[in-house]
Amino acid sequence: MRPSRPLFLIALVVVIGVSTWAVLRTAYVSLPPLPWTAVPTLLLLALGEGFTGVNVLRRIRRKPGTKPVEPLVVARMAALGKASAHAAAVLAGVFAGFAGSLADSLDKPTPRHDFFVSGGTFLAAVVLAGAAFFLEYACRVPKDPNEEEHNRGASRA
Repeated sequence: MRPSRPLFLIALVVVIGVSTWAVLRTAYVSLPPLPWTAVPTLLLLALGEGFTGVNVLRRIRRKPGTKPVEPLVVARMAALGKASAHAAAVLAGVFAGFAGSLADSLDKPTPRHDFFVSGGTFLAAVVLAGAAFFLEYACRVPKDPNEEEHNRGASRA
């Protein structure tokens, strides 16, 4: 499994956002108001992934007072981080498309409410993507300093 690539996730946000914007130009009138509950949900997920990332990072680097971590657990956490980054990119694209579609209707109360909810949800999805990237980073095996020194000496010979 390869780490998530930021450029791919940004492209995913843009494509999903433009698609959502195009659909909402004709279908927004028939939709119910957006619920605000996605914002705290995404932020709680980001907090959990950030906390898990710090814990895994400390355990992999064998900081004092921590137990070693099982390799299968690290693999599962890396998969969680990658899946969360992709899901957060899709959600960010959907809600960016919502905000873009509603930007010209801020004089009406319901579109204004939906604009602010979609903007907040977009920001929460970006925070979740950042926490997912950190969790993926925390799951990387640290390089051995002795191995780096050995590789530098071999390339000089």
